[in-house]
Amino acid sequence: MEELLRPGERVDDLQRKGYRIIQNGRLFCFGMDAVLLAAFAGVKRGERMLDLGTGTGVIPILLEARTEGAFFAGLEICEASADMAGRSVKLNGLEDKISIIRGDIREADRIFPPASFDVVTSNPPYMTASHGLVNPNPEVAAARHEILCTLEDVVSQAARLLKPRGRFYMVHRPFRMAEIIRTLGKYRLEPKRLRLVYPFADKEPNMLLVECLLDGRPRVKVEPPLIIYEKPGVYTREVRELYNMQIQAGKAVQEE
Repeated sequence: MEELLRPGERVDDLQRKGYRIIQNGRLFCFGMDAVLLAAFAGVKRGERMLDLGTGTGVIPILLEARTEGAFFAGLEICEASADMAGRSVKLNGLEDKISIIRGDIREADRIFPPASFDVVTSNPPYMTASHGLVNPNPEVAAARHEILCTLEDVVSQAARLLKPRGRFYMVHRPFRMAEIIRTLGKYRLEPKRLRLVYPFADKEPNMLLVECLLDGRPRVKVEPPLIIYEKPGVYTREVRELYNMQIQAGKAVQEE
């Protein structure tokens, strides 16, 4: 394993099938939002799945662990993150199931054939240029702010890459819900399931999980709220049961 690690990197246990992931604390490490998206998304037996903006590859790795999909891919523009994702795939012996490609989300339909995936997922940057301070580290900044891609870039590329009746799963911020729904509709992605995530029962939601169907009929199911903490530092029973405590891997890097 030592030959797969670079200076400053660590290996985290994903609590699924013995899988591990390589990360660097100085760069953007995955948070609970990515883990919740991987648990919310579904990949059926024999399906092909793509994660747009995969970072260190946590979503394809977790989905390979818990589903019977045939093939999983991750697209990532940042060289360091894509390199770590590729080495994590090798670390887990998943080269025949998961492919990591370095590339721009805005050019995804030129990297992959159109209508070639049954499932597309994304944990995109949440903030526009006008939202908050931009991190001086360019990789961290690109993961948090819409510098290298916008919400519309992600949604439009997902629609182009999905097969007919394919499914798109995304995690985002509730304060952009109206914009999200409008953008999904523009590209024929009909929301079918929505779930809001609350840090505590008495706080405002800080995450939105959405499942869409390409060219689906208008009908959406709003699922019960997901509460993360019973009290500071103590996860709710649902979180512990649903995610098999794999969230421990992202505990130190909470969502921004």
